[in-house]
Amino acid sequence: MSDDAESIDRVLHGDIDRFAGLIARHRQHVLKIVQGHVPADRVEEVAHDVFVRAYRSLSQYAGPAPFDHWLSRLAVRTCYDFWRTCRRIDVPVSALTEDQVGWLDHALAAESAEQFREAADRRESLEVLEWALAKLSPEHRLALTLVTLEGHSVREAADLLGWSVVNVKVRCYRARKALRAAFLEEWERH
Repeated sequence: MSDDAESIDRVLHGDIDRFAGLIARHRQHVLKIVQGHVPADRVEEVAHDVFVRAYRSLSQYAGPAPFDHWLSRLAVRTCYDFWRTCRRIDVPVSALTEDQVGWLDHALAAESAEQFREAADRRESLEVLEWALAKLSPEHRLALTLVTLEGHSVREAADLLGWSVVNVKVRCYRARKALRAAFLEEWERH
């Protein structure tokens, strides 16, 4: 922590080479966050953007809070901005494999949440989940991912996103409703 504080102070006073040390110390932390929120082929690019933003807004860092927490918030917000700037990618259901369509049928027909969770462990479930998440707005996608998939509390998600607790709750509710509608629409098509 003191290494971070010293490095930040030196960077703010003109020794910009010290920022490389901050990147080296926190690179894996940022990559872990970014990997959970953007496509694999864009992780490096978005992580780079996080550090560019960190450098540009380093003067806004408030010292008492841990630097990695501040950087986490910046990483989540950068992921959010990534999805806001990307056009929604409509992946047609016809692009899904037979196994994936079978999984979707099974998931929709499941009578209990436990059966669905067991089915979700399968590899195909991740691909179907990506298909479904691609149908959500960036706000709904990140709120739902942070709270439901990553297990953050609503308050933690609100803090990471810079939103109110109520806003996160509403976005999660609307995201679940939109996913349910997308699944039911596909169910009816098949």
